[in-house]
Amino acid sequence: MSNPGGSPSTAITSGAARRVLHQAGWETRLLLRNGEQLLLTIAIPVGILLALAWTDLVPSVAGPDRLSTALATVLSVTVISSGFTSLAIATAFERRSGALRLLGTTPLRRSELLGGKLLATGAVMLVAAAVTTGVAVLLGWRPTTGAAWAVVVLVLGTACFAAWGIALAGLLRAEAVLAVANGLFLVLIMFGGVIVPVSSLPAPVAMFARTLPSDALAEAMRVAIVGGRPPSLGMVAVLVGWGAVGAIIAGRTFRWS
Repeated sequence: MSNPGGSPSTAITSGAARRVLHQAGWETRLLLRNGEQLLLTIAIPVGILLALAWTDLVPSVAGPDRLSTALATVLSVTVISSGFTSLAIATAFERRSGALRLLGTTPLRRSELLGGKLLATGAVMLVAAAVTTGVAVLLGWRPTTGAAWAVVVLVLGTACFAAWGIALAGLLRAEAVLAVANGLFLVLIMFGGVIVPVSSLPAPVAMFARTLPSDALAEAMRVAIVGGRPPSLGMVAVLVGWGAVGAIIAGRTFRWS
């Protein structure tokens, strides 16, 4: 006799998917209601975009493609700040406050919580990217054919850095996460190929920077937005590789308390 309700494994899978989506929706609403998060994700990037577009503070953002290069740079900074720094700090302090311990008493599993956080971070990043891109359009930027590849880069970059944000949040105490996440953010955007091109760095630093996901993200974003081309397989491989390692570490080290 057939089972009208489907197999037990199908029901379990469906239930897990619903829990992940429910958690993602709750996390997304929480992030969008958080003034500090909106400041980091939307207000500050828009301010940086205006500064790069209207001034010569960063020599690498210049020339006929100034606005396109500025947009690519700002989107890369936003991915790292929100996908890595903000997520790591917020998750670490949620753990310290006991909020995650309470979630651990519900049917929500650890993998489902992490999946919900990753989806929520991606959703907020898409909103932030849409706002920043809209401001760039108002400033006169017009996308080239193929610039939509930037969406693919945004998704890959967010997944990569969010995995490491969760990993860091599970490895250290909240206060240490606060210091390390902010420190790594500054190092990555200044010496990881985001604001200062790798070609302008000293040779030993440049050699190391080329292996970092920040350089792959920034270069892929510039290729998509400025050149209107898909990222190279090498750039994708770096982002996917770093993201996979981060996800493995996050899955093994994350704890509720």
